[in-house]
Amino acid sequence: MKYFILLFSMLVLVSCNKESKVEQEIAKIDVDFLVERFDKAFYEADGSDLPKLKQAYPFMFPESYPDSFWVERMQDSLRHQLLAESVSTFDDFSDVRLEIEQLFQHLKYYFPEFTVPRVITTPSDVDYRNKVIVTDTIALISVDTYLGSDHEFYGGIQNYLKQNFNKDQIVVDMAASYGGKYVYQLDRKTFLDEMIYYGKILYFKDVMIPFKTDAEKIGYTEEELKWSQDNEYFIWNYFIDKELLYSTDSKLPSRFINPAPFSKFYLEIIDNESPGRIGRFMGWQIVKAYMENNDVSLKNMLTEEPINIFNNSKYKPRKE
Repeated sequence: MKYFILLFSMLVLVSCNKESKVEQEIAKIDVDFLVERFDKAFYEADGSDLPKLKQAYPFMFPESYPDSFWVERMQDSLRHQLLAESVSTFDDFSDVRLEIEQLFQHLKYYFPEFTVPRVITTPSDVDYRNKVIVTDTIALISVDTYLGSDHEFYGGIQNYLKQNFNKDQIVVDMAASYGGKYVYQLDRKTFLDEMIYYGKILYFKDVMIPFKTDAEKIGYTEEELKWSQDNEYFIWNYFIDKELLYSTDSKLPSRFINPAPFSKFYLEIIDNESPGRIGRFMGWQIVKAYMENNDVSLKNMLTEEPINIFNNSKYKPRKE
Protein backbone atom coordinates (compact mmCIF):
# COMPACT_ATOMS: atom_id res chain seq x y z
CA MET A 1 0.00 0.00 0.00
CA LYS A 2 2.84 2.36 0.91
CA TYR A 3 4.45 1.61 -2.46
CA PHE A 4 1.32 2.64 -4.38
CA ILE A 5 0.97 5.83 -2.32
CA LEU A 6 4.60 6.70 -3.02
CA LEU A 7 4.22 5.95 -6.73
CA PHE A 8 1.06 8.06 -6.94
CA SER A 9 2.79 10.94 -5.14
CA MET A 10 5.72 10.78 -7.55
CA LEU A 11 3.43 10.82 -10.59
CA VAL A 12 1.56 13.84 -9.22
CA LEU A 13 4.85 15.63 -8.55
CA VAL A 14 6.15 14.94 -12.07
CA SER A 15 2.87 16.14 -13.58
CA CYS A 16 2.93 19.36 -11.50
CA ASN A 17 6.54 20.06 -12.47
CA LYS A 18 5.72 19.54 -16.13
CA GLU A 19 2.73 21.89 -15.92
CA SER A 20 4.85 24.47 -14.08
CA LYS A 21 7.49 24.40 -16.83
CA VAL A 22 4.82 24.83 -19.51
CA GLU A 23 3.36 27.83 -17.67
CA GLN A 24 6.83 29.35 -17.38
CA GLU A 25 7.29 29.01 -21.14
CA ILE A 26 3.87 30.52 -21.78
CA ALA A 27 4.66 33.51 -19.57
CA LYS A 28 7.60 34.38 -21.85
CA ILE A 29 5.44 34.73 -24.97
CA ASP A 30 5.13 38.29 -26.24
CA VAL A 31 1.57 39.28 -27.13
CA ASP A 32 1.74 43.04 -27.34
CA PHE A 33 -1.63 44.80 -27.75
CA LEU A 34 -3.59 47.84 -26.66
CA VAL A 35 -7.08 47.95 -25.22
CA GLU A 36 -8.84 50.47 -27.41
CA ARG A 37 -11.54 52.29 -25.44
CA PHE A 38 -14.12 52.93 -28.12
CA ASP A 39 -16.78 53.24 -25.40
CA LYS A 40 -14.86 56.13 -23.83
CA ALA A 41 -14.19 57.79 -27.18
CA PHE A 42 -17.88 57.58 -28.10
CA TYR A 43 -18.88 58.93 -24.68
CA GLU A 44 -16.60 61.95 -24.99
CA ALA A 45 -17.46 62.66 -28.65
CA ASP A 46 -19.97 65.00 -30.25
CA GLY A 47 -21.20 65.25 -33.81
CA SER A 48 -18.04 66.96 -35.02
CA ASP A 49 -15.95 63.97 -33.89
CA LEU A 50 -17.99 61.43 -35.85
CA PRO A 51 -15.87 61.45 -39.07
CA LYS A 52 -12.72 60.74 -37.05
CA LEU A 53 -14.41 57.92 -35.12
CA LYS A 54 -15.75 56.37 -38.32
CA GLN A 55 -12.29 56.44 -39.84
CA ALA A 56 -10.72 54.73 -36.81
CA TYR A 57 -13.54 52.22 -36.29
CA PRO A 58 -15.38 51.77 -39.62
CA PHE A 59 -16.74 48.36 -38.57
CA MET A 60 -18.61 50.02 -35.68
CA PHE A 61 -20.65 52.21 -38.04
CA PRO A 62 -22.69 50.20 -40.57
CA GLU A 63 -23.24 52.18 -43.78
CA SER A 64 -26.96 51.42 -43.65
CA TYR A 65 -27.29 53.99 -40.84
CA PRO A 66 -26.94 57.73 -41.60
CA ASP A 67 -24.70 59.99 -39.52
CA SER A 68 -27.76 61.50 -37.88
CA PHE A 69 -28.50 58.12 -36.29
CA TRP A 70 -25.11 58.07 -34.53
CA VAL A 71 -25.31 61.71 -33.47
CA GLU A 72 -28.72 61.00 -31.94
CA ARG A 73 -27.23 58.09 -29.98
CA MET A 74 -24.44 60.36 -28.70
CA GLN A 75 -27.06 62.77 -27.40
CA ASP A 76 -29.47 60.20 -25.92
CA SER A 77 -29.52 60.84 -22.15
CA LEU A 78 -30.08 57.23 -21.04
CA ARG A 79 -27.33 55.87 -23.30
CA HIS A 80 -25.06 58.68 -22.15
CA GLN A 81 -25.67 57.68 -18.53
CA LEU A 82 -24.93 54.03 -19.35
CA LEU A 83 -21.74 55.03 -21.13
CA ALA A 84 -20.72 57.16 -18.16
CA GLU A 85 -21.12 54.15 -15.85
CA SER A 86 -19.00 52.00 -18.17
CA VAL A 87 -16.25 54.59 -18.38
CA SER A 88 -16.31 55.06 -14.60
CA THR A 89 -16.35 51.34 -13.75
CA PHE A 90 -13.50 50.62 -16.15
CA ASP A 91 -11.48 53.76 -15.51
CA ASP A 92 -8.56 51.41 -14.83
CA PHE A 93 -8.58 48.44 -17.21
CA SER A 94 -5.14 47.15 -16.21
CA ASP A 95 -6.29 44.09 -14.21
CA VAL A 96 -8.57 42.91 -17.00
CA ARG A 97 -5.89 43.61 -19.60
CA LEU A 98 -3.42 41.41 -17.68
CA GLU A 99 -5.88 38.51 -17.73
CA ILE A 100 -6.51 39.01 -21.45
CA GLU A 101 -2.76 39.01 -22.01
CA GLN A 102 -2.47 35.68 -20.18
CA LEU A 103 -5.29 34.26 -22.31
CA PHE A 104 -3.55 35.40 -25.51
CA GLN A 105 -0.25 33.89 -24.35
CA HIS A 106 -1.93 30.52 -23.82
CA LEU A 107 -3.70 30.74 -27.17
CA LYS A 108 -0.40 31.52 -28.89
CA TYR A 109 1.35 28.61 -27.17
CA TYR A 110 -1.25 25.99 -28.05
CA PHE A 111 -2.23 27.51 -31.41
CA PRO A 112 0.91 29.11 -32.92
CA GLU A 113 -1.16 30.35 -35.85
CA PHE A 114 -3.19 32.56 -33.47
CA THR A 115 -2.87 36.26 -34.30
CA VAL A 116 -3.32 38.76 -31.48
CA PRO A 117 -6.40 40.85 -32.35
CA ARG A 118 -7.36 44.44 -31.76
CA VAL A 119 -9.10 44.51 -28.38
CA ILE A 120 -11.89 47.08 -28.35
CA THR A 121 -14.31 47.99 -25.57
CA THR A 122 -17.72 49.06 -26.78
CA PRO A 123 -21.20 49.98 -25.56
CA SER A 124 -23.97 47.54 -26.45
CA ASP A 125 -27.13 48.73 -24.65
CA VAL A 126 -26.57 45.77 -22.28
CA ASP A 127 -26.76 43.13 -25.01
CA TYR A 128 -25.90 40.27 -22.65
CA ARG A 129 -26.37 37.67 -25.38
CA ASN A 130 -23.32 39.10 -27.15
CA LYS A 131 -21.06 40.15 -24.31
CA VAL A 132 -17.91 39.28 -26.24
CA ILE A 133 -17.49 38.88 -30.00
CA VAL A 134 -14.22 37.64 -31.47
CA THR A 135 -13.01 37.34 -35.04
CA ASP A 136 -9.59 36.62 -36.50
CA THR A 137 -8.64 40.29 -36.15
CA ILE A 138 -10.92 41.87 -33.55
CA ALA A 139 -12.16 41.16 -30.02
CA LEU A 140 -15.12 43.32 -28.98
CA ILE A 141 -15.99 43.58 -25.29
CA SER A 142 -19.39 45.01 -24.35
CA VAL A 143 -18.29 46.70 -21.13
CA ASP A 144 -21.81 47.74 -20.16
CA THR A 145 -22.57 44.06 -19.49
CA TYR A 146 -19.88 43.88 -16.77
CA LEU A 147 -20.80 46.72 -14.41
CA GLY A 148 -21.44 44.41 -11.44
CA SER A 149 -24.30 42.00 -10.83
CA ASP A 150 -26.03 44.37 -8.39
CA HIS A 151 -25.91 47.40 -10.67
CA GLU A 152 -29.15 49.37 -10.92
CA PHE A 153 -29.19 49.14 -14.71
CA TYR A 154 -29.66 45.37 -14.42
CA GLY A 155 -32.78 45.60 -12.27
CA GLY A 156 -35.04 43.88 -14.80
CA ILE A 157 -32.65 41.04 -15.60
CA GLN A 158 -32.98 37.66 -13.87
CA ASN A 159 -30.43 36.80 -11.18
CA TYR A 160 -29.09 33.67 -12.88
CA LEU A 161 -27.98 35.86 -15.79
CA LYS A 162 -26.70 38.94 -14.03
CA GLN A 163 -24.67 36.99 -11.45
CA ASN A 164 -21.97 36.89 -14.14
CA PHE A 165 -22.18 40.56 -15.12
CA ASN A 166 -18.89 41.25 -13.34
CA LYS A 167 -15.54 42.35 -14.71
CA ASP A 168 -13.81 39.14 -13.55
CA GLN A 169 -15.92 37.27 -16.11
CA ILE A 170 -14.61 39.19 -19.13
CA VAL A 171 -11.66 36.89 -19.80
CA VAL A 172 -13.86 33.84 -19.09
CA ASP A 173 -16.33 34.95 -21.76
CA MET A 174 -13.46 35.70 -24.15
CA ALA A 175 -12.08 32.18 -23.61
CA ALA A 176 -15.53 30.74 -24.31
CA SER A 177 -15.78 32.73 -27.55
CA TYR A 178 -12.38 31.51 -28.71
CA GLY A 179 -13.30 27.99 -27.64
CA GLY A 180 -16.28 28.15 -29.96
CA LYS A 181 -13.90 28.93 -32.83
CA TYR A 182 -11.55 26.03 -32.11
CA VAL A 183 -14.08 23.34 -31.18
CA TYR A 184 -15.24 21.37 -34.17
CA GLN A 185 -18.29 19.17 -34.00
CA LEU A 186 -20.13 18.21 -37.16
CA ASP A 187 -23.47 17.50 -35.47
CA ARG A 188 -25.10 18.18 -32.13
CA LYS A 189 -28.07 15.87 -32.46
CA THR A 190 -28.10 13.99 -29.16
CA PHE A 191 -27.98 15.10 -25.56
CA LEU A 192 -24.51 13.53 -25.32
CA ASP A 193 -23.39 15.63 -28.30
CA GLU A 194 -24.49 18.78 -26.47
CA MET A 195 -22.81 17.77 -23.23
CA ILE A 196 -19.52 16.95 -24.93
CA TYR A 197 -19.57 20.15 -26.99
CA TYR A 198 -19.79 22.34 -23.91
CA GLY A 199 -17.45 20.01 -22.03
CA LYS A 200 -14.85 20.69 -24.71
CA ILE A 201 -15.25 24.45 -24.28
CA LEU A 202 -14.95 24.18 -20.49
CA TYR A 203 -11.83 22.04 -20.81
CA PHE A 204 -10.52 24.62 -23.29
CA LYS A 205 -10.95 27.16 -20.49
CA ASP A 206 -9.05 24.86 -18.11
CA VAL A 207 -6.06 25.11 -20.42
CA MET A 208 -6.38 28.74 -21.56
CA ILE A 209 -7.27 30.44 -18.27
CA PRO A 210 -5.86 28.18 -15.52
CA PHE A 211 -5.69 31.22 -13.23
CA LYS A 212 -9.49 31.23 -12.98
CA THR A 213 -11.44 29.03 -10.56
CA ASP A 214 -13.68 26.23 -11.78
CA ALA A 215 -16.70 28.18 -10.54
CA GLU A 216 -15.69 31.20 -12.62
CA LYS A 217 -15.04 29.06 -15.71
CA ILE A 218 -18.57 27.65 -15.72
CA GLY A 219 -20.22 30.78 -14.33
CA TYR A 220 -21.42 29.20 -11.08
CA THR A 221 -21.23 30.44 -7.54
CA GLU A 222 -18.98 28.35 -5.30
CA GLU A 223 -22.14 26.91 -3.71
CA GLU A 224 -23.54 25.91 -7.11
CA LEU A 225 -20.27 24.24 -8.06
CA LYS A 226 -20.19 22.33 -4.77
CA TRP A 227 -23.78 21.15 -5.28
CA SER A 228 -22.84 19.87 -8.73
CA GLN A 229 -19.80 18.04 -7.42
CA ASP A 230 -21.66 16.57 -4.45
CA ASN A 231 -24.50 15.34 -6.66
CA GLU A 232 -22.51 14.17 -9.68
CA TYR A 233 -23.29 10.49 -8.98
CA PHE A 234 -27.02 11.16 -8.69
CA ILE A 235 -27.08 13.32 -11.85
CA TRP A 236 -25.28 10.68 -13.89
CA ASN A 237 -27.54 7.89 -12.69
CA TYR A 238 -30.57 10.02 -13.54
CA PHE A 239 -29.30 10.56 -17.09
CA ILE A 240 -28.65 6.83 -17.46
CA ASP A 241 -31.92 5.68 -15.88
CA LYS A 242 -33.94 8.03 -18.07
CA GLU A 243 -31.93 6.96 -21.16
CA LEU A 244 -31.09 10.56 -22.01
CA LEU A 245 -27.57 10.25 -23.45
CA TYR A 246 -28.56 9.32 -26.99
CA SER A 247 -31.92 11.05 -26.93
CA THR A 248 -32.70 13.69 -29.57
CA ASP A 249 -35.52 15.20 -27.51
CA SER A 250 -35.48 18.92 -28.34
CA LYS A 251 -36.51 19.78 -24.77
CA LEU A 252 -33.30 18.45 -23.22
CA PRO A 253 -31.10 21.47 -24.02
CA SER A 254 -33.56 23.82 -22.29
CA ARG A 255 -33.68 21.46 -19.30
CA PHE A 256 -29.97 20.85 -18.81
CA ILE A 257 -27.80 22.83 -21.24
CA ASN A 258 -29.10 26.35 -21.82
CA PRO A 259 -28.81 29.16 -19.25
CA ALA A 260 -31.61 28.83 -16.69
CA PRO A 261 -32.20 29.50 -12.98
CA PHE A 262 -32.11 25.73 -12.31
CA SER A 263 -31.91 22.40 -14.13
CA LYS A 264 -35.15 20.53 -14.71
CA PHE A 265 -35.10 16.99 -13.36
CA TYR A 266 -38.82 17.32 -12.65
CA LEU A 267 -38.05 16.49 -9.02
CA GLU A 268 -39.11 19.47 -6.91
CA ILE A 269 -36.45 19.31 -4.19
CA ILE A 270 -33.61 18.66 -6.63
CA ASP A 271 -34.79 21.28 -9.13
CA ASN A 272 -34.97 23.99 -6.47
CA GLU A 273 -31.40 23.29 -5.34
CA SER A 274 -29.71 22.64 -8.67
CA PRO A 275 -27.97 25.26 -10.82
CA GLY A 276 -28.82 25.58 -14.50
CA ARG A 277 -26.64 24.14 -17.28
CA ILE A 278 -25.85 20.99 -15.30
CA GLY A 279 -25.42 19.10 -18.59
CA ARG A 280 -22.43 21.30 -19.37
CA PHE A 281 -20.90 20.46 -16.02
CA MET A 282 -21.33 16.74 -16.71
CA GLY A 283 -19.85 17.07 -20.19
CA TRP A 284 -16.86 18.80 -18.60
CA GLN A 285 -16.27 15.84 -16.30
CA ILE A 286 -16.42 13.40 -19.22
CA VAL A 287 -13.92 15.41 -21.26
CA LYS A 288 -11.61 15.71 -18.24
CA ALA A 289 -11.71 11.94 -17.81
CA TYR A 290 -10.97 11.47 -21.51
CA MET A 291 -7.91 13.72 -21.35
CA GLU A 292 -6.66 12.05 -18.17
CA ASN A 293 -7.01 8.53 -19.57
CA ASN A 294 -5.75 9.09 -23.12
CA ASP A 295 -2.54 10.41 -24.63
CA VAL A 296 -4.13 13.00 -26.89
CA SER A 297 -3.40 16.65 -27.69
CA LEU A 298 -5.76 19.51 -26.96
CA LYS A 299 -6.20 20.18 -30.69
CA ASN A 300 -7.13 16.58 -31.42
CA MET A 301 -9.59 16.45 -28.55
CA LEU A 302 -11.36 19.59 -29.74
CA THR A 303 -12.11 17.96 -33.10
CA GLU A 304 -12.81 14.42 -31.85
CA GLU A 305 -16.29 12.99 -32.25
CA PRO A 306 -18.36 13.08 -29.03
CA ILE A 307 -19.12 9.37 -29.06
CA ASN A 308 -15.39 8.54 -29.29
CA ILE A 309 -14.62 10.84 -26.38
CA PHE A 310 -17.33 9.24 -24.28
CA ASN A 311 -16.43 5.66 -25.18
CA ASN A 312 -12.75 6.20 -24.38
CA SER A 313 -13.15 8.43 -21.36
CA LYS A 314 -13.56 5.67 -18.75
CA TYR A 315 -15.70 8.21 -16.99
CA LYS A 316 -16.96 7.35 -13.52
CA PRO A 317 -18.99 9.91 -11.57
CA ARG A 318 -17.60 10.86 -8.22
CA LYS A 319 -19.55 9.86 -5.12
CA GLU A 320 -19.97 12.00 -2.03
